[in-house]
Formats: sequence, structure tokens, C-alpha cells
Amino acid sequence: MWSLVIKHVIYSPKETAYRTIKSIAPRVRFAPSPTGYLHLGGLRTALYNYLFAKSENGTFILRIEDTDQSRKVEGSVLALIRDLEWAGVECKEGPNVGGKYGPYVQSERLPIYQDHITKLLDNGSAYRCFCTERRLNILRRDAIKAQRVPKYDNRCRFLSDQDIKDKIKAGTPYCVRFKLTSDCMSFEDLIYGGIAYDVSLNEGDPVLMKSDGYPTYHFANVVDDHLMKITHVLRGVEWQISTTKHLLIYNAFGWEPPQFGHLPLIVNSDGTKLSKRQNDVKVEEYRNKGILPLALVNYITLAGGGFDHVPGEGVRLKTMDDLADEFQIDKISSNPSRLNPDLLEECNRLEIKRQLKNPELSVQLVRKLQSLILETYPDQKFNVTEDHVKTVLNWAVSRISRLEELVTNKFGFLWILPTNEDIELDKELLHKLINNLQRLETFDETSIKDNLKLFSKENNVKFPELMKMLRAVLSGLNEGPGVAEMMHLLGKDQALTRIKSVAR
Repeated sequence: MWSLVIKHVIYSPKETAYRTIKSIAPRVRFAPSPTGYLHLGGLRTALYNYLFAKSENGTFILRIEDTDQSRKVEGSVLALIRDLEWAGVECKEGPNVGGKYGPYVQSERLPIYQDHITKLLDNGSAYRCFCTERRLNILRRDAIKAQRVPKYDNRCRFLSDQDIKDKIKAGTPYCVRFKLTSDCMSFEDLIYGGIAYDVSLNEGDPVLMKSDGYPTYHFANVVDDHLMKITHVLRGVEWQISTTKHLLIYNAFGWEPPQFGHLPLIVNSDGTKLSKRQNDVKVEEYRNKGILPLALVNYITLAGGGFDHVPGEGVRLKTMDDLADEFQIDKISSNPSRLNPDLLEECNRLEIKRQLKNPELSVQLVRKLQSLILETYPDQKFNVTEDHVKTVLNWAVSRISRLEELVTNKFGFLWILPTNEDIELDKELLHKLINNLQRLETFDETSIKDNLKLFSKENNVKFPELMKMLRAVLSGLNEGPGVAEMMHLLGKDQALTRIKSVAR
């Protein structure tokens, strides 16, 4: 069978290519297709481009590549923009903010592509192809049957001018193809080092302009990157094999190409490939499940390299400014980026902790938890005041990694009165305990615990039995935080209110 061959060659040090970056303010772009949701791989590409631009005082551009109209999903552009904004990836130019190199949606740039395809036809780098889909399918089928590379045989490259005129006059549909040469193109990948590849070994002349008047990805990509003055292209490694083809198109126009760097695949912790069909690769799903933006950003960067990391340091949450300050392309690993789900939970816990220390962010965090409480317990709320919610958050930050955990059954006692229908209660003992606790001036864990121990001794009741009864009264749970810790967390008034409600 056929095989694709990419040669990694050493013809100049990788560091030399990276040094050239420093000489200009970079212009980089994230160019997704509007075919659905933003997944982790797409966010990683956008994030690394954004951090690179931010680190060098450059420009990050969003461009929508929608030349394949059959795959376009309604509403996906707005969803992509929303997900990027949520993650903190800010565009300086794009369909949502404008800019002097627009339009930034390819379907709005068709006259530009028509103009440039004419230039390639005129200089002999491209030609019209009138082959039918049926003929192309036959070529493909016969090649596979003979165990050859299935590629176009370049038949229409050799049509005479008169043949072309006659077919155009007859209204025969055609596309425009690029004349591949057998040159072994090479470039210095900013991440992988030297790459060399002869495209013609495995491909026939590629289509640049489809019969419907829309450009293919390869053509529009080159034209747009040139006209938008893109200096560096950071994209997924799956596009590495296409780069030499793009270089041939740059040469046909006589243009200087940008520098290219290809980001390795993101894989599961066991090395298996992430599937776009998995819900856990959608950025939207992470947001819906309580992952905070900066936590997801750190999770991605921890997997792929490109940043300073001290061995044995553990997880250190970094802000966007921190990440931009540390970002270095030559520190990105060329090995697949393995995701570690445990790191995501730790990053989220650290982000909750960071936000709690910030006066402005802590208010937003409190409001978000208040909203979750009211949604989860609409008819049974007990105390969701700002002070109480913030007290709970400060207590819980070492116990949870997501806010949503605080409205599960495990922590439900914090917000609602437990049901005590099946609990055996000594109401006389509870009344004595109420009077005892009311006289307690200092209501911290140590004072509460010492008081309860003394109370159990004076009233001839075993301390574990008293704790079991109080735990049931206060939370309705068989296990959880210690009783003294729970009472301190609820506060004196709330703790007494709960005991009084069952001691009537």
C-alpha cells in the first residue's frame, strides 16, 4: 500500500528559527471552521497563538474559514466567539471586532479569491479541470484496487487552449487546480525542527477553486495569511503535511511565507486519541460542569509545555499575564500532550481559592453559589446570605474542586433543614443542651467541642452518642464534618435554630 513520508532534516538549528521571531511584533491567527463546538484542541491552538502574540506585544486575529458551506453549522460562529471570550482569549481583529484586513469570514471574501485565482491562471501555475466526479471516483477505485496512491492523474493540465475555450463555451463545469512540482520543499518547524516533503509523491494536482466558486482550504488559507500579514502560523500537527503544499503556492505568487510551528496532538492520559464525539472535549461541557476559565487554561498548558516549570513544584496556578510572560515556543514539547484529569480538579480548586482572595472576584463567586443554591433548593432554602455563603466557601475551598459540589447531598445541610423523622431524639436532653449552648460566649470549634464534652459528662450521656444525635439533627447525615466544626460553620443562631426545631 501507499505511505506518506515526512523527513525530519537538520539543516539549521531550531533555536535560530525561534530567534527571528523576536525581531518583529507577530501577527497570528486562529482560523476555525464553523462546523460545531470548540473543543480542547481548538482552544489549545487559539490559546497558544494568543499567548505568543501577548508575549511579544503582537496581534491575535480570529478568522472564520467557512469555505465548505455544506459543513457549516448555524450559530457555531457565535458559540466559538463566546467560548473564546469565556476562556479569556481576546481577539484584536476578527468578525466580532473588525479590523483593517477584513472581512474576517472567508465566505465574504469570494471576490478576493477570484482575483487571486486569475493571477495563478495567468502565470501558468494553475489550470482549469473539467473532469467529472464520476471519472475521479473511477480513478480512486482503480488505484486502491491496484494498491497505488489514489490521486488525480493531472489529465486536464495538458488540455490545449482551444479545448479549454470549447468546454467553457459549452458550459462544462470546471474547478481550478494547482500545478504541483516534484520539488522537495523544506521548512524549519518552530516546534519539530527541519521538515522536508515532496507533495507530488502522494498527491495529484490539488483543487484550489471548486466549481461552485468557493476556494478550498489550502488556497484561501495562503491568500488570507498573506493579505492579513500573518507572520507566524501555529496550528495542529495534522496540518504539518500540508505546509509544503502551501509553500509551493506561496512560491507561485512570489510571496514570502510566514514561519510555521505545529502543535502536537492532545491525547488522553493513557495515550489514546481524544475523540470529538466525547462530550468531555467540548469547552462548553467543561463550563457547564463548573470548571472555571483560568483552570481550564492552566490544565491545557500543563499538558503541552511552553512554560517554566520547576521539577517537584507541584501545580501552580498562573494568570494569563503569567503565562504570556513565561511562554516560549522552543519549550513546547513535540511529544503528544497527555491530559491528566486530576490536574484539572486541582487547577479548579486553586482558581476558587484565588478568586476568594480577590474582593471583586469573590463577590461574583458568592453570587454564582447563591444562584446554584436557589436553583437546587428553590423551596427549602435556609440561609443564603452573602456573609454565610462566603464563610462556607472559605471553609470548603480545601474540600471541593467545583462549586457544584456544595449543592450535593453531602453539603446540603449547609442550606436546608434536614429531615429528622426517623431519628430517635431525647428532647429533654436537647432542651438542656440549648440552654447550655446559649450561655456559650465564644462559639469556635475548640470552645464548642470542650463544651459538648463537659455537657455529656454532666448529663451522664456517652459523648459518641451525643455526637451521633447532634449530627443527625444538624445535617441529617451519618458522616461528614465534625459536629463542632459543623456548628461553628452554621453559626450559633443557625445551630440553635436547628436544634430547637426538633426539640419542640
